[in-house]
Amino acid sequence: MEKSCSLLVHFDKGTPALANEIKEALEGNDVPAKIDAMKNAIMLLLNGETLPQLFITIVRYVLPSEDHTIQKLLLLYLEIIDKTDGKGRVLPEMILICQNLRNNLQHPNEYIRGVTLRFLCRLSEVEIIEPLIPSIMSNLEHRHPYIRRNAILAVMSIYKLPHGEQLLVDAPETIERFLSTEQDPSAKRNAFLMLFNCAQDRAINYLLTNVDRVSDWGELLQMVVLELIRKVSAVVYECAGTLVSLSSAPTAIRAAANTYCQLLLSQSDNNVKLIVLDRLNELKSSHREIMIDLIMDVLRALSSPNLDIRRKTLDIILELITPRNVSEVVLTLKKEVVKTQSGELEKNGEYRQMLIQAIHSCAIKFPEVASTVVHLLMDFLGDNNVASAVDVVVFVREIIETNPKLRVSIITRLLDTFYQIRAARVCSCALWIIGEYCLSLSEVESGIATIKQCLGDLPFFSVSEDEEAADSSKKVQQATSITVSSRRPAILADGTYATQSAASETAFSPPSVVQGSLATGNLRSLLLTGDFFLGAVVACTLAKLILRLEEVQPSKIEVNKASTSALLIMVAMLQLGQSSVLPHPIDSDSYDRIVLCIRLLCNTEDAVRKIWLKSCRESFVKMLSDKQLRETEEIKAKAQISHSQPDDLIDFYHLKSRKGMSQLELEDQVQDDLKRATGEFVKDADDANKLNRIIQLTGFSDPVYAEAYVTVHHYDIVLDVTVINRTKETLQNLCLELATMGDLKLVERPQNYTLAPESSKQIKANIKVSSTETGVIFGNIVYETSNVLERSVVVLNDIHIDIMDYISPAVCSDAAFRTMWAEFEWENKVAVNTTITDEKEFLDHIIKSTNMKCLTAPSALEGGCGFLAANLYAKSVFGEDALVNISVEKQTDGKLNGYIRIRSKTQGIALSLGDKITLKQKGGS
Repeated sequence: MEKSCSLLVHFDKGTPALANEIKEALEGNDVPAKIDAMKNAIMLLLNGETLPQLFITIVRYVLPSEDHTIQKLLLLYLEIIDKTDGKGRVLPEMILICQNLRNNLQHPNEYIRGVTLRFLCRLSEVEIIEPLIPSIMSNLEHRHPYIRRNAILAVMSIYKLPHGEQLLVDAPETIERFLSTEQDPSAKRNAFLMLFNCAQDRAINYLLTNVDRVSDWGELLQMVVLELIRKVSAVVYECAGTLVSLSSAPTAIRAAANTYCQLLLSQSDNNVKLIVLDRLNELKSSHREIMIDLIMDVLRALSSPNLDIRRKTLDIILELITPRNVSEVVLTLKKEVVKTQSGELEKNGEYRQMLIQAIHSCAIKFPEVASTVVHLLMDFLGDNNVASAVDVVVFVREIIETNPKLRVSIITRLLDTFYQIRAARVCSCALWIIGEYCLSLSEVESGIATIKQCLGDLPFFSVSEDEEAADSSKKVQQATSITVSSRRPAILADGTYATQSAASETAFSPPSVVQGSLATGNLRSLLLTGDFFLGAVVACTLAKLILRLEEVQPSKIEVNKASTSALLIMVAMLQLGQSSVLPHPIDSDSYDRIVLCIRLLCNTEDAVRKIWLKSCRESFVKMLSDKQLRETEEIKAKAQISHSQPDDLIDFYHLKSRKGMSQLELEDQVQDDLKRATGEFVKDADDANKLNRIIQLTGFSDPVYAEAYVTVHHYDIVLDVTVINRTKETLQNLCLELATMGDLKLVERPQNYTLAPESSKQIKANIKVSSTETGVIFGNIVYETSNVLERSVVVLNDIHIDIMDYISPAVCSDAAFRTMWAEFEWENKVAVNTTITDEKEFLDHIIKSTNMKCLTAPSALEGGCGFLAANLYAKSVFGEDALVNISVEKQTDGKLNGYIRIRSKTQGIALSLGDKITLKQKGGS
């Protein structure tokens, strides 16, 4: 490694000085010759010469010199020579220098002290610095400002060293005291700079304490104050927020977005990162084009180990992807997926699942990137995290249909890696892909061979073993041991059963808990645990492959061979299911399915063949097109929200006067005109809607009439109360007293007002909300009149805060819905009690009443079977999830019967939503 160099001097290599000449000049008494010799020595050292013999000469003849120039050159020489050996230990001869430096720091001449302190700023050897600390600190109190300001710089440099905080434990406190008494502007500037760099909180405290006197400080100190303000994160964050609220100009928005991205990387607090991501999310919705350019900066937030930050980052990124940046984003996501393999973090599986879902949505939006990711993701089909493996196989299933070019390579890869899959759900989906997309002769044959290999040798057990198992189950079962004494079935290393006489030393455990290893076939292992649904999927896949083999294989003999081996496998699965070897027999659905496959292979009709080979795929294609249609409709609906009135005024930018306007102001005007033209300035809430939110608080005959307009923001409610004096008297000390029930809190104390006869007053009240729950606000108006001594009270109507104001429809995947349904502990079960007789109409009524989103596809709700089940989902402004499942059935008398189940993490949502549904489900408004 090369040494760092802190000074550069021009050196003419034409006439290099010889070391002997330098030595002679240094030993002489001629001061100018000594100065030249020192300069030559420094130049040679800077050019890579070592000159080890000069050190002792300089110590003997140069150190005692009183000449200032020689002393300055001596310090430059000491700065550039090697002070440590090969192992990084300080050389013993440096002790000689230490004494000289200490003498210099106590020298009567200010210049010598000053240059020595400046030299110490560039020294990093702790062993040399440590003995000098008392002398450096004493120089902080020297009468001359030149020495004080250099002493502060030396303290700052030493404090910044790796072990500097141990050398100068109380340096920040000392400098803070120094700052309060110092008068010299340069010394003050250096002291404030030291606090700014080494103890920022103290610098901020000092600034806040003396904020009134900032205008009197010198320019040097004011510049450092500005630098501090610019570097404090809270200030930077507020500046960015202010910039966005004041201006829509691209330059301003880009500056704010860049600032947010820097805060995202520089801040270690996760809460700060989440807040910054929220701001970026807001920018994304209003200034998408600018945010697209910063997509890679936002992506760097994935380096945080916090899952919420990663999830939020991925959500923002997925909405900023364009054909221009998709390949770059996917490349980054692929690198992150690979990282999750090596790390040992506990949440790696969950993070990998999020990344796979993100890559999935990229590949669906931009099919050209699918080829670069699909093979990498297929390595995770055997993942221990079942959820991420399921995501991969669903992704592969969709890509193989939407990207016909990749079909052959995906099938080949799937058949090669099929043996690694350990989860039954992943196996089922992979088998369906093999059954549907193996089309050529070689693929069909490979598919059949792969399934056979993963099932292992037939039968799954022998008849004698079955009898033995039946006998042993009648007896009292003994505790399992390694040495088996009775003739009961044992499992061999390859997963097959054997009796005691055949394998007395390889019995592992009772047959009810057979686990497969990579050595045994994965399908066999899962079947031997009693998973007969998978058995039915295996039978269906084999039946499809045999039917396709009949079409592509010219040799009838080969087809018959394959058909008989498939039938043998199906019969063996039925025998296993009906034997007593496994603790649970085969379920009737799986039994019927396997028997159907056997009948199909024994007697195939053309109509049935068409159903098996074509209809399955057609229904899958229909499902994909439905999903795509829903997504495009949602995008269209979002795009149509902005609208403008045809007679709205539009300013023409080119016809305006530009005199005295900056670039930013010009951009701002253009952006405002664009927003006006596209209707972004149009408020959502029109005046007619406002009237619906007005609540009458007192009667018309009361002396004081009051009504409130309720505005619900995310975290607070604003009551705009209009109070009218109906009497001919002046009302004194009129006060609006409010109280709350539920998770609501009053922010301000009530004020007293005086109301003239028949006049009105607007009173605003702020109420904080802390959770999604139905709350009640109640209160009264108290006032005095001149001729009545006691106070009069008018009791107000209660204001009920509706939970619907906090809930908005949201979307989540079916898998995420099921996971949350299993996790959430609060459930509210509401019986259906309605006058509506149509199931679909009832579902629409509940969706409208609860402000929720139906996750069940419209195609799944079509038809009239007299039964309907649907999942609804919504999210509150506090980030809480609300899950609803509706199951209704039409009775013979035409009425609807069933249950609505609500689940959430908090009790408030479950109860409030239940009350709302009970109130609204009758069919009333």
